[in-house]
Amino acid sequence: QVQVVESGGGLVQAGGSLRLSCKGSGGTFSLYTIGWFRQAPGKERAFVAAIAYPGRATTYADSVKGRFTISRGYTENTVLLQMNMLEPGDTAVYYCTASRRGGLITSPPLYDFWGQGTQVTVSS
Repeated sequence: QVQVVESGGGLVQAGGSLRLSCKGSGGTFSLYTIGWFRQAPGKERAFVAAIAYPGRATTYADSVKGRFTISRGYTENTVLLQMNMLEPGDTAVYYCTASRRGGLITSPPLYDFWGQGTQVTVSS
């Protein structure tokens, strides 16, 4: 059983940056596809970005392309989400998730393990 823990959320002004970190335990993170999703109040959970296993291919939601970057960290069990040029519309709880299926996955039901989320608030 893989445990997933997010960190790095906070309050930032529009135009600012944050880096979210996702740390896995109980398994080898490099063998999982890792995704980030977000959920704003009153809205459904939405795909943000994913990095595939095997390889390091990535995919992004159109709304974050060119602003967010997902990458595997320097330690084996860490995945990062660098968020630049943040907008008030990026305000949400951000969730990290892991899938054993491999490939680039954008659908929540195809992920197996979820973290508790970290709050990101962007003020205007």
